[in-house]
Amino acid sequence: MWRFSVVKFNLTLKAIEPIILPIYKGSTFRGGFGHAFKKVVCTVRNTDCGNCLLKSKCIYSYVFETPPPENSEILRKYEKAPHPFVIEPPLETKTNYQPDEIITFNFILIGKAVDYLPYFIYTFEELGRIGIGKGRGKYELKEVTCGGKQIYNSADRQIKFFPSDDSSPTSLFPNPSTHNSKFITLNFLTPTRIIVNGDLVVDLEFHHLIRSLLRRISTISYFHYGERLDLDFKGLIERAQAVKVKDRDTEWHDWERYSARQDVRMKMGGFVGKVVFEGEMSEFMPFIKVGEILHVGKGTSFGLGKYEIKGSY
Repeated sequence: MWRFSVVKFNLTLKAIEPIILPIYKGSTFRGGFGHAFKKVVCTVRNTDCGNCLLKSKCIYSYVFETPPPENSEILRKYEKAPHPFVIEPPLETKTNYQPDEIITFNFILIGKAVDYLPYFIYTFEELGRIGIGKGRGKYELKEVTCGGKQIYNSADRQIKFFPSDDSSPTSLFPNPSTHNSKFITLNFLTPTRIIVNGDLVVDLEFHHLIRSLLRRISTISYFHYGERLDLDFKGLIERAQAVKVKDRDTEWHDWERYSARQDVRMKMGGFVGKVVFEGEMSEFMPFIKVGEILHVGKGTSFGLGKYEIKGSY
């Protein structure tokens, strides 16, 4: 069993001015968060992160650029390690918020990023002063909770307690023997972008899911916890091919985001909907449970790849 420190926070915002957001809000929140976070923590803002003397000890670099350690044994062909955060934007289709209306969303922190909680709270305060969405509508960060307990409120602006492994732990690898499911339904709530052999997956197969989950979990474990998972990756993927799709009700959801850094609009479409799998999957259930928390595929920091286990039997 491996144990990760993964903490989910719920943030409550109150609109001060009219706020106009897109239907899918993940890009807006992530983009605004990144801009405000750099403003809050960066001491040499006009320097490219890649050439900055401080990058190896910089909070912004760790959280938003997340470079692999030098001489790392894995992931050498990739420019960056997985980000240690996931933004889960509100899934409602509402786009216009009037003053005094409430917006809530989740912010998940992984590993060492949990230690930087005060910086994140202050960043979302700052983003409220800068404004968000079309027209940069301003808001007030009213409350932050974790596991139903209030951590912060706007009245006293103090952190009431600091989540730790004791206060909000997530045991990410429960005993596989406790899961004897032959059928499982997964409901993909946000566009899911899984790439296999260089191509985006349109019709998800079980082994596609397991490949992507193994990659995400193992790289998070290595780069954010310093632990290589001792798993039979090849065997797991081979056995995953025996689990078949019993029913599928998915559709492709296209959306675009603007990258200010690259000055280009990027297509970020993915599949959403329900997939029912049938087969012997007890050994895979721990990974599927992990993915329910950490998301799966590309763009997880935007909230992409969010799914729920709707039923297993």
